[in-house]
Amino acid sequence: MKTLNAPWLSAPNTQRILSTLTDAGFEAYVVGGTVRNTVLGAPVSDIDISTSARPDQVTSIFEAAGIKVVPTGIDHGTVTAVLDGEPFEITTFRKDVETDGRRAVVQFSDMMAEDAFRRDFTMNALYCDAAGVIYDPVGGLPDLERRYVRFIDDPDTRIREDYLRILRFFRFHAWYGDDTEGLDAEGLAACAAHVDGLDGLSRERVGAEFLKLLSAPHPETALGAMEQSGVLARLLPGGGCKTVFALSALEADPDPIMRLAAMGGEDVSERLRLSKKQAAKLDLLRIAMGSSETIESLAYRHGGPIAKAAVYLRSALFETALPEGWQLAVERGSTATFPVKARDLPASIEGPALGRALREMEQRWINARFDVSKSELLSDYLGDS
Repeated sequence: MKTLNAPWLSAPNTQRILSTLTDAGFEAYVVGGTVRNTVLGAPVSDIDISTSARPDQVTSIFEAAGIKVVPTGIDHGTVTAVLDGEPFEITTFRKDVETDGRRAVVQFSDMMAEDAFRRDFTMNALYCDAAGVIYDPVGGLPDLERRYVRFIDDPDTRIREDYLRILRFFRFHAWYGDDTEGLDAEGLAACAAHVDGLDGLSRERVGAEFLKLLSAPHPETALGAMEQSGVLARLLPGGGCKTVFALSALEADPDPIMRLAAMGGEDVSERLRLSKKQAAKLDLLRIAMGSSETIESLAYRHGGPIAKAAVYLRSALFETALPEGWQLAVERGSTATFPVKARDLPASIEGPALGRALREMEQRWINARFDVSKSELLSDYLGDS
């Protein structure tokens, strides 16, 4: 019998939440990613609890105990208990009674096993009680310990329940899988067989899931499998992994938008329903990686992070080493301040002419890598005009 010993489990708030449910005669377990990440030694961001109590019972129990309850997803059996400002998401055991590939109609259950078998991967169906004892209804613990992402029971059935699980299969391998083991062959074949199902998903769900995958420290194996199985072509027509692999070799930061820029593809922002900020960054990086604008100029106009990303993207795209002295160039550009102000020009220069004068002087200053003084800029411009 394997047990957990973790600070979040022994914390008074966690113990009180669990005991409030069990003292009322219900089962209560910490579940899913909280248990998974603790076994792996990965960070735990929140604590999810699964219980045999129905949502209205959970609400009544905690309100009677003086603990605030928020009905965050009550239609799906979820409420959030807030204790000393700390949220605990509590969901009633459920089983699927109807699925359409995008969402499920669920029915509340009294059995942990039924709740476990409606989940996606074996490593996500682990439960632990207040004493830290782990319960493993689907045999996920051995898979987790070898970092092997495997669908629960039949992969085809799990995928037909929700086609987003195709992307989750690759995303979970990127974050938790052992690349030396490779991806589960049966699961990979099922993903390839059901790739058409991606077309029926909302672009917001697809985009959010794919960006999570691209945020993994080393998603190369997962991305390569996506490409070989035909999933990537369906997700991002015209996109490819070659430049992303080169970025990894250069030890670039795990920036999902930079990796997305490296992948190419058609109508990416729309297909993934990126936010305006993400779409703007993607467009800027795509332009920067293919332009001849200097590193200093990029850093000056768009900031150090964009310039740094552009350096990596250019080297990856053209398969060259990072340019010598690029860090100093980024620093020089990102800290440079154009020395001429509108008030420095004669009053006779106004309107469009004033804007044009400032732009021309600024461009000359940038071309000289900022090594032109204010007096030289003014003297040269006024002498020419």
